[in-house]
Amino acid sequence: MRTDSDLSSLSLLGNQATTYPTDYAPQMLETFDNKHADNEYLVTLDCPEFTSLCPKTGQPDFGKIIIRYIPRIKMVESKSLKLYLFSFRNHGDFHEDCVNIIMKDLVKLMDPRYLEVEGRFMPRGGISILPFANYADDEHQDMARARLLAMMK
Repeated sequence: MRTDSDLSSLSLLGNQATTYPTDYAPQMLETFDNKHADNEYLVTLDCPEFTSLCPKTGQPDFGKIIIRYIPRIKMVESKSLKLYLFSFRNHGDFHEDCVNIIMKDLVKLMDPRYLEVEGRFMPRGGISILPFANYADDEHQDMARARLLAMMK
């Protein structure tokens, strides 16, 4: 079981006075220690209510973000991730940019063995945009290439 000291760095989880960011806020992200760092295992985070703004028209874009990662020492805390993703609500960027920004922010935050971010955006003008970005340490480069190729099918 985790102790209070294990959780002392988490300021958002259990906080009843949560403030929701109104613009892109990577500082919202928090981590906790992976108690199973000796195991390689996959964590999947399914975020079905992602919204951002078109950078040209300012119209809302809706999509689903799926994050998969193999943790090393740090793991992302889910409430902080929710608030971070919420911070894109007023952020104007293309779908591809959002997916790459999320990937880079999470890599910087956690230093995972492997991480991928997949976006499944609702159609605009009859076209769905499905960006995919991934990162791998030296030991997982083959996996990263294989996953990228698999997403092209």
